[in-house]
Amino acid sequence: MKITSHNGRDYRLPSGLSPFQQALYTHLIDWKWRHITEEPGVHCRAENGVILEDKYDAILPANHLRDDPWPHIYRDVVPELLRHREKNSFRIHKHFYHMASSQAANLNLFLPMLRHPQVSTILKALKPDFVDLAKDQLDNGYCVEYWGGNFEDPKGGLRQHSPLGDKTGRTGTDADIAVAYTNHDGELCLWLIEHKLAEKEFTACGGTNSKGRTTQHNCAASFSGVLNDKAICYYHSAKRYEYWNITGKHPEIFVGHAPDGPCPFKGGLNQLWRNQLLGLALEERGTYKHVTFSVVRHPGNTALDSSLKDYQKLIGHLPNFSTFTSLDIVQASERLADPQLDAWAKWYRELYNLS
Repeated sequence: MKITSHNGRDYRLPSGLSPFQQALYTHLIDWKWRHITEEPGVHCRAENGVILEDKYDAILPANHLRDDPWPHIYRDVVPELLRHREKNSFRIHKHFYHMASSQAANLNLFLPMLRHPQVSTILKALKPDFVDLAKDQLDNGYCVEYWGGNFEDPKGGLRQHSPLGDKTGRTGTDADIAVAYTNHDGELCLWLIEHKLAEKEFTACGGTNSKGRTTQHNCAASFSGVLNDKAICYYHSAKRYEYWNITGKHPEIFVGHAPDGPCPFKGGLNQLWRNQLLGLALEERGTYKHVTFSVVRHPGNTALDSSLKDYQKLIGHLPNFSTFTSLDIVQASERLADPQLDAWAKWYRELYNLS
């Protein structure tokens, strides 16, 4: 933790923030101080067997949340969020009550739009094949934290319903939001979207440092090397995830892989790869004719550009993967000149510092 002075005030911030992160954090803290409370929140950590409490200004204090559990969520969509959670009991992330929470920002970005009568007009501006929101699918056409089995009977275990075989109560591949729609050919399609706010990188492979690894597991092997001997991947042989089985069925997608090592999915490309595989697995199920995947990020967050560029090269610039920014969504909504959407857009711009 470090103390940073800005505009005559001191901010308790994490160490190691990038310039973009620090600017966004201080902006979000200013918003929190104006609209919620100036009281800091607490982050607990263990050190030498002792639980220490560190105070941070970007964290919402627990005692305030007792009276107002959703202070950083757009007021008009709180009832919709609560209704959706009754049907889809998705996991609230560990850092949800942080002002820079990507999960909270995702809800603030998509729920106001998805509940609006002109949602299809907005999404057409972002996705050329989008015609109409398929409200008879998922929950009124959308699902938060979608992993493929959100609305199925959980009996038999989550992994049984997981297209990638990796879902547990706390882990597994999912899209921050999924949107069902019909395209110009009248086909039922699904749009998986991953949202990033201030993160420097996408989620890396957790298997590379797992305590369960043995001498047979070799992350230095190339893409082709793993396909030829999938057992050398910890996630395949130890966890029995379907990642490499699905990849092996679609080698034409990953045309840009290097001919020799190491595995391209050790770092940030891992999360992008898994979301792409989730789409392929869902297409195999047959409910959706086409499943596409996109990343939406804050326009100021350029730290993700390198991984996005590398991933697009890896998949040969496949048209079913795309990227855009939260500002693109806000501007598409503002073009309708609708008072309800304009009120939300003004609020969202102020909160997340979108000029």
